[in-house]
Amino acid sequence: MRLMVYSHDAFGLGNIRRMLAICEHLLSEINNLSILLISGSPMLQGFRLPPGLDYIKLPCLNRGEIGKVSVKYLGTDVNETVKLRSDLILSAAVNFKPDLLMVDKKPYGLKNELQETIHYLNNSLPQTKLVLLLRDILDTPEKTVLEWQSQSYYEAVEKFYDRVLVVGMPEVFDVCRKYQFPTVIAHKTSYCGYIRRKAGSKSAELIRKELTISAEERLILVTPGGGQDGYNLIDTYLAGLDFFSKEGQFKIKSLVLCGPEMCASRRKSLFEKADNYPQVEMREFTDDLMSYIAAADAVVAMGGYNTVCEILSARKPATIVPRFKPSKEQLMRAARISRLGLCKMIHPQYLTPDTLANSLLSQLSFDRLTPKIQLDLNALPRISHYIGQLLSLKEQKSKVFYITSSHSESSNLVAALQ
Repeated sequence: MRLMVYSHDAFGLGNIRRMLAICEHLLSEINNLSILLISGSPMLQGFRLPPGLDYIKLPCLNRGEIGKVSVKYLGTDVNETVKLRSDLILSAAVNFKPDLLMVDKKPYGLKNELQETIHYLNNSLPQTKLVLLLRDILDTPEKTVLEWQSQSYYEAVEKFYDRVLVVGMPEVFDVCRKYQFPTVIAHKTSYCGYIRRKAGSKSAELIRKELTISAEERLILVTPGGGQDGYNLIDTYLAGLDFFSKEGQFKIKSLVLCGPEMCASRRKSLFEKADNYPQVEMREFTDDLMSYIAAADAVVAMGGYNTVCEILSARKPATIVPRFKPSKEQLMRAARISRLGLCKMIHPQYLTPDTLANSLLSQLSFDRLTPKIQLDLNALPRISHYIGQLLSLKEQKSKVFYITSSHSESSNLVAALQ
């Protein structure tokens, strides 16, 4: 069976990391599956890919901090680049002939670049199943409903998609209700829970040895995800290290991952500031973040979906400082899981070296939160179940179609011979 996965990836690493985790699990659970991933992520080649998965890299687009889409590397305008991406996606569908297309977040893709492919599949490969994957929170209800109305997303999901899978819980955010899904779409929608991240490739003991952390030291991991807008978080953390020294309660060792999408000048500035703190190790990126989260005593992070899932999977105390523009997604997620007692949150407008250091000190002092909810982290097996069902249904219909067609062709052949 052939699965084609679309992930537009115009900002950060979140979408591609989530889709790779899903693809890897599907390959482990569904026999004889081949997956072709279509992505615009500039970091796709930096991840280890499992057997059975290959990809087509689209020219990069960038959403930026204000939400305006631009071309990241090529000297072409946006419309020209979107047309190129659209043609590549369509060509892939025509030649790969997927049994199922899984689309991340946008029913028609970024700037509607998926529209031609969806119409082609509907007209020429009607047996192909379509699945829309939505994270727990897209943006504010007002902004999301307006976008779905103006882009005809409600109509697209009703007409073309067989199922909508939400990697979240209605107890955290009720997507169907908040985003005003019509009854037809609500009936297609299944909440899968959050994605549990599997353990990293290295043990916590090995990581702490690698970082030369003694038994009396505490390790704080700082990660702003892709890092494109992570400069202020890291800069504030470094400024708060003096507060730790004055307190003298803990010996702190810090590992800071700037993120591969932070601009070179800002990364250079942070590395230079970190030179003043010998107990800080600066790195750009790791494709094994779970190993470092598992080894940490506390985590400082932004509020991206994947990072939150990793922190909660590892059950680590964390202070979340979410992004609040151009989308409110991270802010909404962090506020909700904070109210549910799953992490601490500092609104970025109130982020100072002292507030961040105090939050971490309380967590290192085992001032642990009491969760008000048991978070469901079983999204991956549920996604595999739903995808397996659709592929099985498609295979059965294909066999019926083949038998019917073969019988018809045989009858025609007999008639011609007579």
